[in-house]
Amino acid sequence: MTAPNARERILPRMIHEEIKESFINYSMSVIVSRALPDVRDGLKPVHRRVLYAMNELGLVPGRPFKKCATVVGDVLGKYHPHGDSSVYDALVRMAQDFSLRYLLVDPQGNFGSIDGDSAAAYRYTEARLTRLAVEMLTDIDKNTVDFAPNFDDRLEEPRVLPAGAPNLLINGSSGIAVGMATNIPPHNLREVVDASIALIDNPDLDADALRRIVSGPDFPTGGYIYGRAGIADYQNTGRGRIVMRARAVIEERESSGKSQIVITEVPYQVNKAKLVKDIADLVRDGKLTGISALRDESDREGIRVVVELKRDAIPRVVLNQLYKHTAMQSTFGVIMLALVPDETGRLIPRVLSLKQVLEHYLKHRHEVIVRRTQFDLDKAVEREHILEGYKIAVDNIDEVIALIRAAEDTPTASAQLQARFGLSERQAEAILNMRLAKLTGLERDKLLEELAEVRAFIAELRSILDSRERRMDIMKGELLKVRETFGDERRTEIVSDEGEFSVEDLIAEEEMMVTISRQGYIKRTAVSLFNKQGRGGRGKIGADLKDGDFMEQMYVTSTHHYILIFTDDGRCYWLKVHELPQAGRTTRGKPIVNLINVTPDTRIRAIVPVREFRDDEYLLFGTKLGTVKKTALSQYSNVRANGVKAIKIEEGDELIDVQVTSGTSDVILGTRQGMSVRFHEQDVREMGRDTTGVKGVTLAEGDTVVGMVVIRRNEATLLVVTELGLGKCTSLDDYRIQKRGGKGILTLKRTERTGHIVALMEVSSDEEIMLITRGGISIRSSMSQVRVVGRNTQGVRFVSLDSGDMVTAVARVVPDDDKGEGGEGDTGDNGDVDTTPDGELGLNA
Repeated sequence: MTAPNARERILPRMIHEEIKESFINYSMSVIVSRALPDVRDGLKPVHRRVLYAMNELGLVPGRPFKKCATVVGDVLGKYHPHGDSSVYDALVRMAQDFSLRYLLVDPQGNFGSIDGDSAAAYRYTEARLTRLAVEMLTDIDKNTVDFAPNFDDRLEEPRVLPAGAPNLLINGSSGIAVGMATNIPPHNLREVVDASIALIDNPDLDADALRRIVSGPDFPTGGYIYGRAGIADYQNTGRGRIVMRARAVIEERESSGKSQIVITEVPYQVNKAKLVKDIADLVRDGKLTGISALRDESDREGIRVVVELKRDAIPRVVLNQLYKHTAMQSTFGVIMLALVPDETGRLIPRVLSLKQVLEHYLKHRHEVIVRRTQFDLDKAVEREHILEGYKIAVDNIDEVIALIRAAEDTPTASAQLQARFGLSERQAEAILNMRLAKLTGLERDKLLEELAEVRAFIAELRSILDSRERRMDIMKGELLKVRETFGDERRTEIVSDEGEFSVEDLIAEEEMMVTISRQGYIKRTAVSLFNKQGRGGRGKIGADLKDGDFMEQMYVTSTHHYILIFTDDGRCYWLKVHELPQAGRTTRGKPIVNLINVTPDTRIRAIVPVREFRDDEYLLFGTKLGTVKKTALSQYSNVRANGVKAIKIEEGDELIDVQVTSGTSDVILGTRQGMSVRFHEQDVREMGRDTTGVKGVTLAEGDTVVGMVVIRRNEATLLVVTELGLGKCTSLDDYRIQKRGGKGILTLKRTERTGHIVALMEVSSDEEIMLITRGGISIRSSMSQVRVVGRNTQGVRFVSLDSGDMVTAVARVVPDDDKGEGGEGDTGDNGDVDTTPDGELGLNA
């Protein structure tokens, strides 16, 4: 015969089919045999093999430690055909008290640190099992779990451990497979056991009832969990987002009068040394302010990182900045993915809720109890059988001895005993191997007692197998014993999230005047520091500024408001008012580049205080060249660190103002040369963030827009203020509604005495305004002292200016109970301190 053609021996197969099948096989191998834990014992194969090998080596509590090299070598040679680092890394993690909530390996030597230090080589370290690990392995020799051949079929290894403790929940797990990942947080053992027992008593228990028992994760490093929404999500669906925060306390140092923040616990899986380095880098780069020194004083007793604050720093604001900019606040993304056996015993990856995890664990423990009981029953029945044979032999001892003596050999004696007394082969064999000491009277009594005990034990075991209720009671008893032996108090405290509680809740809500200089210095000052004066007074010195700098913008808001910061290039940034540096009137403030991610030459054009980002409110933008744009406020609710594009600014144009509107108001644009136009806001269609807008007013040559007023009260008047300190109020009825884009009408008679217009504002007679000048002088006056006049007038004097000085900004303040007197004011911080009641605040000019 001729050899078959080589082409005939090749099986045709499409390459994409081969790749697909091979990749699926590889994926399932990684998923089942490497990366994901079993829902029953919470262990991956490598961890299970390490614990089983250590148990086989006799490394149990009370026995001497052995080198980790022994364990690693044994696991590699018998069960785990992979690299030694995978085995040793798994062993090390089970011995780290900052990685596992309840240790499974008792370490001796250097097993790494929370600073990221790696463990010593396995030839230097030693280990043995903890008592909890022994609990995980208890009864493994009683046919409680299935075994499978190892990689070379020489030995057998367990497919799963009996798991006397709910390890998947109490220690958690993390791993990345192919196309899926798991990230299960650790929990408190007492809570998990209590939930398991509650589920045994009432299998119909719902998720809310379980959540009242298992309040949430309990991390080995302690700290805080902020918010319960993420806990409810993962307990209900298997997926959720947990916000973790470091535990920090504020300590006052009486000797120096300074404060310090002491960090005693860090979030789970956060490297402490890297955290300290990141804080130092942020302080060095100017991203964190108010910190003068940083020390890591941690030792064997625990973590202690000291952050010393400057004398003028607000401790809670600095703490909030640390949470915001560093890993002191981290997120744990929960994915409760584990391998679940189906009806055939095949492991399938599933995302599970808390109740489903507990149900699978209880089902496994029930099966362990059944198999253990059956194993004990089989052994007891076998022992009873042997004891019954002994009893027959003792009752007929003379005849038995004679029969044995007469037999030619052992097989003959065995056959004759079976035939004469009706014994089984095993009974006959046991009688032939019986010692003569068993024939004494005392031994005979013991034999009968043991037989009675064995029969009672058999009856007990059979009643257990016949009653599910008995088995559940046994399970509850074993779980309670585990709870009593290994349970402890929670380490992680769960507190309300920022929506319910935050650092700002500890900061008093009060009116603040936020000022920004032309060179970018920002500060907030309590409005109560400015006592009210009559119009025409000299005012107070508001800030000690550098040469060439002057106060350019001023806004009055509350410490609990958000502020949206809009820059001249049309970008938007997000801050809280209480995060701004607080200072007195004569203090310059801090560079705004330290608070938001902008370049030093960026100019702030508008600050919009908002309480919440509503869908039915809008931001109305106005530019120097008369462009207006309307965008939904909700589009600015999640501003990134580097800001977002708020409006597209054309070349040569600048953003001058941004205001919150209802979408149905009238708008007045006022120009520098005294013109104004009033139109319906509906004439401006809603646009997206990165758009230019539409024309709001047609400007004369050399003219620019200086103010935008959103009319909110028909009974109010329009305040117009000029750069030389004059101002007037005019009825809004004097401004007829026109089409958007027109040239407008006259709003103030300009002369050399008035100068150009600098601001327009909607006011009423019971309100107050605050003016600020280029030289830093500020004055607070009541609108009741200003009479209403026509459009084509000059107005009255609000402030007496020094030569060369001029008004640069105006803001509205809710009036307080102190009516005040006109006069010269003062030039320092020694004036009367006025307070203002709570109320709706006026926004920027």
